[in-house]
Amino acid sequence: MDITFDFEQPIVEIDKRIEELKKSAQEQNIDLSEQIKDLEKTRDELKQKIYGSLSSWQRIQIARHPQRPYSKDYIKLIFENFVELHGDRCFGDDPAVLCGIAELDEKPVAVIGHQKGRTLEENLDRNFGMAHPEGYRKAMRVMSLAEKFNRPIITFIDTPGAYPGIAAEERGQAEAIATNLKEMSNIKVPIITVVIGEGGSGGALGIGVSNKVLCLENSYYSVISPEGCAAILFRDGSKAADAADALKLTSKDLLKLKVIDEIIKEPLGGAHYNHDKTAANIKTVLSKCLHTYNGMNNKKVVQERYLRFRNIGIYEEASSKKNNKKMKKK
Repeated sequence: MDITFDFEQPIVEIDKRIEELKKSAQEQNIDLSEQIKDLEKTRDELKQKIYGSLSSWQRIQIARHPQRPYSKDYIKLIFENFVELHGDRCFGDDPAVLCGIAELDEKPVAVIGHQKGRTLEENLDRNFGMAHPEGYRKAMRVMSLAEKFNRPIITFIDTPGAYPGIAAEERGQAEAIATNLKEMSNIKVPIITVVIGEGGSGGALGIGVSNKVLCLENSYYSVISPEGCAAILFRDGSKAADAADALKLTSKDLLKLKVIDEIIKEPLGGAHYNHDKTAANIKTVLSKCLHTYNGMNNKKVVQERYLRFRNIGIYEEASSKKNNKKMKKK
């Protein structure tokens, strides 16, 4: 099923016109190549203009596109010899979190990612990518295994948030995420995270305490969804677009604020237009990042991760500045 957003309608209209001209040229046996060429040029220029100036809310729409590649897609396209591991050895298996071991350029790694479904049935099975506590405990089990065998860890974030249901709370959702935050801080092997779609709140951070945090161009990473923020701040969920601007959650904003370390380029229009190209871009950056940890000792790996999160955020003591100014005037 093709989904077209409002801001893409002008492009769709030109594409329809191009198809009509091609059909007419074939049926009537006339040469319309010049007209078609002009329209294709106009369309390409329009694409550059539209996709080059997307608003925060428009990028969120692309991040949520149902045909966007998910963790399972990237695992197939990027890694070799993937073996999925199931269960948290405590309660059960959570299909919303995909875990396993694999190879990247013949180097053994552990891979963990949120997983959504394509169909309604798959989404119900995977809970729309919203993990239960057993999902986070499964992820930590695989991370501990990776640490034991000295394998770097790669995680893919794509969730609107951890599941807030009663069953999840009864089984210790907050404790499971908090434990992951604590334990990931001390994991002695490199952890590299890629935000591939939605990055919502603690549900995302539960597998995101990493040495490097990368973000696909049209993904977002935020403490709360725009709809949730709008409902709290404006008492109106329909103001999600305004909330998205205020939250500074796009990849460009995040890079500027040093919340992420690098933006990974997507095909024009979004990752859903070309899965293979997007996966190739991710693989290139992952390989480059992993190479930087060759020969780095465990203590330095942990220290780098600690300093990365300590250095996020800037503040200034405005009251002190005012007092200083007053002192100078006196």
